[in-house]
Amino acid sequence: MFGLGIGEILLIAVVVVLLFGASKLPQLGQGLGESVKSFRKALGEMQGDDKKPPPPPPPPAK
Repeated sequence: MFGLGIGEILLIAVVVVLLFGASKLPQLGQGLGESVKSFRKALGEMQGDDKKPPPPPPPPAK
């Protein structure tokens, strides 16, 4: 995944803990989770719009 090994992932995790502190991590995780959930919902709505058939054309004018 993106060419990251275990060492790099651990280093990133340590830097995140040092920057934000252990008490802020649950809040950051919750915010990230809500963002992903919202993104997936919007993406599903966009894909659902493509599956709806177009409305029938209006009858010809006389």
